Amino acid sequence: MNLRELGEKDVIQLKSGENLGRIDDMTFDADTAHIDAVILRGRRRLFGLLGCDEDLVIPWAALKSIGADVVMADIDVPPPAPRRRRRWLL
Repeated sequence: MNLRELGEKDVIQLKSGENLGRIDDMTFDADTAHIDAVILRGRRRLFGLLGCDEDLVIPWAALKSIGADVVMADIDVPPPAPRRRRRWLL
């Protein structure tokens, strides 16, 4: 399996069943060439015009199973940061 095939699978949180997104990147240990973690890019807000949420880094040890359609991850996802409402002056 390569990164492209892995990136087509949804990452599901084991405890809540929440869909966390798809794998966009990986980090490797330079000495052993083993995968350290996978990275899920933050979700875009308003097509990216209002920025993106924080990236989610999942350690490789937290990935419990890789199936045909999904990847199961046993992690605790921090709640999203509260967003400030902007007031536009006209």
